[in-house]
Amino acid sequence: MLVGPTAVGKTETAIQLAERLNSEIVSADSRTFYRGMDIGTAKPTLEERERVPHHLIDIADPDELWSLATFQQAAYSAIDDIHARGKLPLLVGGTGQYVRAITQGWVVPRQEPDTRLRTALEQWAEKIGGERLHARLARLDPDAAAKIEWRNIRRTVRALEVIFRTGQRFSKQRQRGRTRYRPLIVGLIRPRPALYERIDARIEKMLAAGLVEEVRGLLAQGFSPDLPSLSAIGYREIVQHLQGEFPLDEAVRLIKRNTRQFVRRQANWFKADDPEIRWIEAGPEAVEKMVSFLEAII
Repeated sequence: MLVGPTAVGKTETAIQLAERLNSEIVSADSRTFYRGMDIGTAKPTLEERERVPHHLIDIADPDELWSLATFQQAAYSAIDDIHARGKLPLLVGGTGQYVRAITQGWVVPRQEPDTRLRTALEQWAEKIGGERLHARLARLDPDAAAKIEWRNIRRTVRALEVIFRTGQRFSKQRQRGRTRYRPLIVGLIRPRPALYERIDARIEKMLAAGLVEEVRGLLAQGFSPDLPSLSAIGYREIVQHLQGEFPLDEAVRLIKRNTRQFVRRQANWFKADDPEIRWIEAGPEAVEKMVSFLEAII
């Protein structure tokens, strides 16, 4: 398993690692599931996917809901299939709860959405604002609120929906169970200033590659700007720009700022002192060090 913050270089490192270990890659990125969302998610290119088989990429349209429970079952199926063919699964991603759901064997309830309750909560959010709604969640479930940014109204609403429907804290809904595997986790890191430089460069590259046109095309296909998939960093800000809320340069500034904030939240899932993660600094020797570490244990 390979984890690390966004823009650290996981894609190329994972491909090289998979080539060395006869592996296939299983994506644990909550946005690469969606077809048509290529540039803003920094999805592996077709050429990269030809080098090593990838799973759980381009498996849903942007208006299909992929919950944590759905991902967990799909990941289990992909991992078991790879094992059955005598190869090594390599789970790769930076979405903390998706990674932990597999490594810790979370028991994730398949809670069907309550449309009426969700609509009422969304209307409440519009009335009192995202920050105050998040404050209400913090009173009911401090642990859940600590892992949800107040600007992420969709996740705040979802947490409150589960609390009101079940009478239990949202944070208690995802209990750690018995893991199905013996995970070996390596993490890729860079000094924070260097990582921020890479983030800025990647965002500029996305814009040059046609991020605005990609988002415009998704909206032209009829996909609602309110979809959870389009709330991803990069898509949300470009949608707001296209809706006339602010100019492109402001959208770019917000994408860079929000991505930095996301990196800090990722650090809460993948801590530098986590004894389960073998951290290796990105560089020319990173893959060799990872291979040596894994081969000594496998």
